[in-house]
Amino acid sequence: MADRRTLLAGVLAVVTAGCIFYISVDIFPYHSTNHDEAVYLQQAGMILDRTLVLRPPIEASFRPWFFVQSNAVSSSKSVLYPKYPPVAAAMFAFGKLLGSYRFALSLIAGSNVWLTYSLVTEVFDRRTGIIAALLLVLSPLFLIQSALFLSYAPTTALNLAFAFAYFRANRTGDLHTAALAGLFIGVAFFSRPYTAVLFAIPFIVHAIWTLYGDNRSARMRQATTAVVGLCGVMIAMGYNALMTGSPLLFPYQAFAPHDGLGFGHRAILGYERIYTPALALEANARVVSALFSDWVVAGPLGTALATGGLFAITIRRQWDGKKAVLAALFCSIIVGNICFWGNLNILGVLESSDDGLINYYGPQYHFDLLVPTAAFAAHGAVVGTERLRHRISGRFDTGRTGSILAVVLLASTVTFGGVAAVTVAEPLRENAAVSTQLEDGYEPFENRSFDNALVFLPTPYGDWLNHPFQALRNDPEFDGNVLYAIQENQFAVVDAYPNRTFYRYGYRGQWGPFFGSPVDANLQRVQVVRGERIVLENHLTVPATASSISIRLATNQGYAYYAADDPGKSLDFRLVTTERNVHLVGEVESLGNRSVPIGPQDSVQITAFVDQGTGSGFNYRVRMPVERSNGTVGVLTPYVEVCQDPRRCGGEAMYIPGETVPDVSVETRLVKNQTETNQRGDRKPLGQDDLVVHQ
Repeated sequence: MADRRTLLAGVLAVVTAGCIFYISVDIFPYHSTNHDEAVYLQQAGMILDRTLVLRPPIEASFRPWFFVQSNAVSSSKSVLYPKYPPVAAAMFAFGKLLGSYRFALSLIAGSNVWLTYSLVTEVFDRRTGIIAALLLVLSPLFLIQSALFLSYAPTTALNLAFAFAYFRANRTGDLHTAALAGLFIGVAFFSRPYTAVLFAIPFIVHAIWTLYGDNRSARMRQATTAVVGLCGVMIAMGYNALMTGSPLLFPYQAFAPHDGLGFGHRAILGYERIYTPALALEANARVVSALFSDWVVAGPLGTALATGGLFAITIRRQWDGKKAVLAALFCSIIVGNICFWGNLNILGVLESSDDGLINYYGPQYHFDLLVPTAAFAAHGAVVGTERLRHRISGRFDTGRTGSILAVVLLASTVTFGGVAAVTVAEPLRENAAVSTQLEDGYEPFENRSFDNALVFLPTPYGDWLNHPFQALRNDPEFDGNVLYAIQENQFAVVDAYPNRTFYRYGYRGQWGPFFGSPVDANLQRVQVVRGERIVLENHLTVPATASSISIRLATNQGYAYYAADDPGKSLDFRLVTTERNVHLVGEVESLGNRSVPIGPQDSVQITAFVDQGTGSGFNYRVRMPVERSNGTVGVLTPYVEVCQDPRRCGGEAMYIPGETVPDVSVETRLVKNQTETNQRGDRKPLGQDDLVVHQ
């Protein structure tokens, strides 16, 4: 029987690994909207490249999300390192060695199932162990978080391995197993220090309790676990010293000094709150309520079953050290998390029930509570079945007892399984909808290969790579077939990679896949043009309802206004750029100063407001990066927007050729070394030295 249940647990672990791989590929093909995934994947790539830091050619243009700038590693040049320790990333890197990062997710999930079976078997028995493993698999939080490249599931695997080794060492007295327990909790501390401490507190209390009396074996065993565990702590301190320059300064603190434990002022990247004890209690009450109502197996039914298991142990007086330690995790993890303001942040707006990361990914900081919940729920199921059998056998004859018990258990299982299926299906469905929106955004990159290319990316959430575009990551050496850079310091990037083919990625719509907000995306070829005089030809379609067009020409140095009172069906004009200034010629009339000066690094912006009367209209916006040096001027293919909503102008209104918007279209063309002959825009024929670039 023991071998059969062990085999069944192994099969369950393998099946779970397959399910997690499927969820990862099918539900999260472009990863989640928790952009920390990109940090771990970028870090995993660095580990495979045998480096702990990044050395981008231009730090401001290639800085990934949640990476810290430091001079501690290299005195000659600043480097970038992630705010997270490398443990989870190393696990993900192992998956890549097997063929895919996603294989690591499967292995970690399968390990958590097997370790849950082993741990609960050690605390209760094999029957309870296999049920607990199954209940873990049916927990929505387990399925969602195990399919993400985050550190919660990997750290739980280390914690469970520690717990199992600790209990086994206490039962057998084996010092090698005690050393393994110390190894696992030490690595867990390196991975997520506070998470490991909260998990270890009940075990530490138990270890101290075992030292009372003349018990030399216990002292040797606990000392072995403690010493090896402290080695992991020392490794973490050494990593801190290497990255931040101080063994006591963790990378996450270096990134955001006020993003830590405790109460008072808390802040990260411009977001700040006063985290009071009252606010902490309210936020954590909501988080814990969500955990036990929506994210454990079968929601309220699973919680009730776990409560029944705890109650059964109490009334039967079956408490022992192992069960007490397992139950104490509810206290240490729940109480400990009150001190961490991250539990407030995952809620979003407290008054909203469907806001924040918790709605999609669950109460991630309480992931470790899934195992004790599953364990006591499994015990509750076993005790409930035994009591049911006893009651039925007392009321019916022996021949009918088995049939009645089977019917009742089948009905209970179907009901419980139905509720479990519903609780699992909801977050999977919501995350699948998010991925559908992401698919629209990544469409220009699908089924497309690059050869020595560089893509400029927009920055809807600030000047970071991989935030939000997690799937678009650079190789650690910045030498892949395609590189990604943010749309700042573009000329510095162009100069650093002169032989690359350049593209600009943009989209039309609001980037908010978690809001169900689709976008139309486009990948635009970008040319670099340099010369003494660069002309940008513009052809704008004008709707029949337009009464006039007003144009604002602006740089960082100033602005000028133009008008076109009778545009007809189209408007043609040219932007002339020299080393000193820019101005417009063509079917427009200057309203004051005609030219605008440009700086050494500048951005020229043309905003044409098409007035359709009664206060309505829309903007054509053309934004062109400009650089001047040594008597010449350089420009990049302009970014063109059509802004029906002024709030979308500036990054979310990209003009995409072929859009089916009536009477709205833009054509631009860059011409090098062209001379103007009059204000109406006549020009000489192009010579062999002129470069024409079409958009």
